[in-house]
Amino acid sequence: MTDPAPLTVRWCVLGRGVDGRVTAVDIQADGSRGAMQTVSFAELSEYVAERERNAAPRWVWSDTPTWYPTLLEAGVRVARCTDLRLSHAILRNAASVQRADELRAAEEWDVAAAVPDPEPRGLALFELERTSTLSVPHGIEKALAEFARQREALATAAEPARLGFLLAAESAGALAAVEMSTAGVPWDIAEHDRLLREALGARPASGMKPQRMVEVAEEVRAALGDPQASLDSPPKLLRALKNAGIEVSSTSQWELAEHSHPALEPLLRYKKLARLFTANGWTWMDEWVRDGRYRPVYVPGGVVTGRWASSGGGALQLPRQLRPVLRADPGWLFVSADVAQLEPRVLAAMSTDHAMAEAGRGKDLYAGVVASGAVATRDEAKIAVLGAMYGATTGDSGRLVPRLRRSFPRAMRLVDESAETGEHGGTVSTWLGRTSPPPGAEWAEVQAVANGVNATSRDEDRARRVARDFGRFTRNFVVQGTAAEWALAWIADLRTRLMDLGEATDTRPATASGVMFERRPHLVFFLHDEIIVHTPAELAEKVAEVVAETAVTAGRRMFGSVPVDFPLDLRISERAEKG
Repeated sequence: MTDPAPLTVRWCVLGRGVDGRVTAVDIQADGSRGAMQTVSFAELSEYVAERERNAAPRWVWSDTPTWYPTLLEAGVRVARCTDLRLSHAILRNAASVQRADELRAAEEWDVAAAVPDPEPRGLALFELERTSTLSVPHGIEKALAEFARQREALATAAEPARLGFLLAAESAGALAAVEMSTAGVPWDIAEHDRLLREALGARPASGMKPQRMVEVAEEVRAALGDPQASLDSPPKLLRALKNAGIEVSSTSQWELAEHSHPALEPLLRYKKLARLFTANGWTWMDEWVRDGRYRPVYVPGGVVTGRWASSGGGALQLPRQLRPVLRADPGWLFVSADVAQLEPRVLAAMSTDHAMAEAGRGKDLYAGVVASGAVATRDEAKIAVLGAMYGATTGDSGRLVPRLRRSFPRAMRLVDESAETGEHGGTVSTWLGRTSPPPGAEWAEVQAVANGVNATSRDEDRARRVARDFGRFTRNFVVQGTAAEWALAWIADLRTRLMDLGEATDTRPATASGVMFERRPHLVFFLHDEIIVHTPAELAEKVAEVVAETAVTAGRRMFGSVPVDFPLDLRISERAEKG
């Protein structure tokens, strides 16, 4: 009788003891524990590199930002991982998981609660960011226990393969985020300074404002008739505006733009200059740009829909006017790509609305909506589609959305039903299974008051308004969240394919990107539906092909044979200027 074939090692779980030593435990294909080894933290990079070469397990660790940067700095890249913190957040809330009680009880693995942006900006209303990341225990037994809980929970999901794909993509995104922070974005400091001086004037002394801002502020105060008006305090500015007869409820630029007054045009200019100065001015450059690299800190899963956030440097809010500052190293180029109308295309795929899919096949989707006869102009198409996804019910959106229901009934039914679920206090899930948070205690209290025997018409109106607000959230959650999943699938495949291209042989090394990336094409920037790859010029054409191919693959892996295109605006250039 021959010995049974050895079981394949599928995972390697890492945990760090109080003595700083790292314990690694193999988990075999049947879920049983295999070999265990303990190494010093100084030996970890060599150990991981050897295992990557010979076994290529999926590494399982508490959270990627804790473990991966040290490996990268030593020139060790891992192909795959399971980020327990990110996976825990998805599984504990997933509606498709039948048994998640043990996961929910393991509160030490929870991330911090999500809170809304204090001043919602237009269509970003429902981008709720995590207040912080959580420092979880790294001990091997706790990591093994959490991994076991997650595997058991996943096995009870209605569609474990689909949810498992989300967990893998989320963890791959975490690897990419650390890689991008490590390599950094090539940054032209001289050009940044030139643009700041052009917009703001000379760099002011510490604690002072640039001369251009001072001059525009005086224009605003003169137009308001208030020499002492404070422009930097929203409450004080709001009072000054009302005193000048400008009846607004906030100082957001979108609301200000709806009014007519001589003070508003210079005020909007002032706000734009102030944002540039505070968010990306000289002080920001001093803090965030080193050795010709801007290294933002990305937070995968930092928004409840699955979109990324950033915990420093504002990578997700870089203004268009600073795009020329992103400049490839000598002998290198940028390959930039963004997806046209990602969320509407995702909606067409999710709903299997073939009419909407056809509207975007091989062309601008909004132009296709016009060609379908639903609306008359591209601007109307954009207003209508965004209004449908974000729940706009007034103005042009309110007038145009009903036309979409006639032309694209499947797509509109999906978002309408998601909104109705939210209005009744329910939760909804994305295509792969990320589930929206339930409404909070205040929502429930408002509804309870409205349903009480002593409820007034005012109570009932407020309850309806609050219900509609949460319905708008769930309406958008399914679309924005699924679009985020598509982007994760794209990034996960792209980072692997880029590494497979190998090193350039005739290019000056990009030493500032670190030992792992100095001769290889690598991701340096990601923003929802846009990526930028820094590549040796000799590999730029191959990189562009890979970027396009992986976008197609992401659509197929997500939605199978549903005939939806995800066309890219693809550019090869020295500077990452967006068209």
